[in-house]
Amino acid sequence: MLHKKDYVEYLLSTPFNYTCTNMADHKPNVSHDVVSDFLRRKHFTSTDLWKIVRPHINDTETSVIIADDSVQDKRYSHFIELVKNQYSGNEHGLVKGICLVNFVHSSGQDNDFWPINYRIYHPEADGKTKNDHFQEMFLQLISDKQLKARTILFDTWYASVGNLKLIQRHGWTFFTTLKSNRMISISKETGYQHLDELVFDEQTLLSGLIVKLKEVPFMVKLFKIVAPNGDIDWVITNDTDHAIDRESASGMNTIRWQIEVFHRGF
Repeated sequence: MLHKKDYVEYLLSTPFNYTCTNMADHKPNVSHDVVSDFLRRKHFTSTDLWKIVRPHINDTETSVIIADDSVQDKRYSHFIELVKNQYSGNEHGLVKGICLVNFVHSSGQDNDFWPINYRIYHPEADGKTKNDHFQEMFLQLISDKQLKARTILFDTWYASVGNLKLIQRHGWTFFTTLKSNRMISISKETGYQHLDELVFDEQTLLSGLIVKLKEVPFMVKLFKIVAPNGDIDWVITNDTDHAIDRESASGMNTIRWQIEVFHRGF
């Protein structure tokens, strides 16, 4: 008899070989048929995940939810149903793998992050985009999770007009990045222009600019955050009422990167 706990402990302890036969070789009185039968019978759902992590979450009003996706590299697999060619940020190119859209809870402290929901991205099976999964998971976050957190962080991939409007409609705060070709307006007189055409002075670099993002029916605050190597992050938030400055926006952007730590560990 094989239990879920046994299988999880095996996965955590083996660094390279995750096959049924390898587990059978290292588990007394367990054959590889027992392992494969167990995997066919058992399913680990996002509901199971939530039950496991919920007691460990340090949830407060200042906690945040971080959304992103990751590709589990399966380049040597030939028979796993969900494996497909897709872009991996880790590889900066296409790889064969399984893509997961993840929601992670963080109190904002270093290394304090817990996965609370996930979806498998496989449009051939369900016809859903990553943004479809994002919106479903966000709505489930509101209806089922009952968390104190009211801020969500994500990168430019999920900064679609539909996602921003959904978050605003439900009274949450978002911090996200934009591509430099997104169109914004600082006034009716200037009209819309690309982000990289904007001119910031010393004051607006610190305080940000209140701008109109094209097709978004509410104002956002925009920050141009320049890294020491010259890279630029265009960060926006719908929190225009509070004293959000460049330091605050940069801090949220740094917290967002915690999900990359989670993905590397995963």
